[in-house]
Amino acid sequence: MGPHSSSHLPSRTSHRPSPSVPDSLLILFVFSETRWKVGGFRREAMGVRTGPLEKLIERAGGCAIIDGGLATELEALGADINDPLWSALCLVSKSDLIKQVHLRYLEAGADILVTSSYQATIPGFLAKGLSIEEGEFLLRKSVKLAVEARDDFWKHLHKNSKHNYNRALVAASVGSYGAYLADGSEYSGHYGTDVNLGKLKDFHRRRLQVLVDAGPDLLAFETIPNKLEAQALAELLDEENIQIPSWICFSSVDGEHASSGESFKECLDILNRSDKISVVGINCASPQIIENLILMFRKLTKKAVAVYPNSGEVWDGRAKRWLPSECLGDHSFEVLAKRWRDSGASLIGGCCRTTPSTIQAISRVLKNES
Repeated sequence: MGPHSSSHLPSRTSHRPSPSVPDSLLILFVFSETRWKVGGFRREAMGVRTGPLEKLIERAGGCAIIDGGLATELEALGADINDPLWSALCLVSKSDLIKQVHLRYLEAGADILVTSSYQATIPGFLAKGLSIEEGEFLLRKSVKLAVEARDDFWKHLHKNSKHNYNRALVAASVGSYGAYLADGSEYSGHYGTDVNLGKLKDFHRRRLQVLVDAGPDLLAFETIPNKLEAQALAELLDEENIQIPSWICFSSVDGEHASSGESFKECLDILNRSDKISVVGINCASPQIIENLILMFRKLTKKAVAVYPNSGEVWDGRAKRWLPSECLGDHSFEVLAKRWRDSGASLIGGCCRTTPSTIQAISRVLKNES
C-alpha cells in the first residue's frame, strides 16, 4: 500500500498534541477551479423532502441513529492514537481496526456511520512525511472503509430476512479548523485574528473535494465552534456545488451559545439561508445541555436537528485530558434519547467516550417505540 507503515511514524506521548505545520502549507490545497459533482440529493429550502437522509429518518420511525465514539473503540482494540491525527492515525497503519469499529456500531443498530476523517487533513498528513497524493488516498480510504463495512453487514443481513436494521448511510466526517490545530480551540472558537473567511474556506476546500469524490451518502461537519467557520462551510458548499446532504453540528460549552460565545440565532441565520445544509445540531457536548439546545434549535430553524453528545465526561483541550466528571451509563442514555426525540431531534447518536453499548441502548429504546 502506498502510505507509510507505522514504523515510519514518530511516537507521541500526549493526547492530540498540536501539529507543527506552518500556515504556508495551507496554500498546497488551494486548488484551482476543480468542481466535483455528485448526483443525488438536493433539498430545496421549502420543498418536499425526498432525499436519502429523509427517507432513512422515515424508515427509522422519525429518528435515525448516528454511531458513537470512534477513538474510544480503537483504543479498546489496542490502537495508540496519541498523535495529532488522533483516530485518523489508524488510516495509516491499522485500517482494519477502523472497519471493525464500524461493524460494531452497525451491529449495535446505527443507521449512520461517520467516517474516520474527522482529524484527517492534508497538512496533518504532510506533517507525517506523507505526500499530498498519499493524504488524499487516505481521505478516500476513510469513506471506502465505512462503505465496505456497511455493504458487508447488509449483505450478511440478507441471509436472514428477519431483522430490525436499516441500510445505513455513510457520512464523511469533516472536523473543524480547531480540531486540526488540536489546541482546544474547537471548544473556544478563538482561532486568532489572522484567520478569516477566505483562510477557512482554503483550509477545508481540497479535503471536501476529495471526500465528496469518494462517494459518501452524507457530509458531517463536526464540532464547529463559531459563526465564521459555519459561514465558510455554507459558502464553500455552494461554491463547490455539492449535491449530497450535509449537516453542520456546533460545539457548545454553556448550553446557550456556540463555543465562541456567539448566539445560535446568529449562527443559524446564516445556515438557514443555505439549501445545501439539511441538518443542524450539536455534537461533542455534555448530554445534560442537549435537551434545551434541541428546543432552542427547533425555534430557530426548520431544518432537521441532530444531536450526538459525549458520554458526560469533559475534555480539557488545553491540558489534553478528560476531566473527572459524571459519565452517564446506558440506561441514562435510553431515558435521554427518548426526551431528545420528543423534543424534536431527528438524528441521535454519541460522540467521545460513547461506545457500541451506548448506541445499542439508544437503538433499543427508539426502535422499539417507532
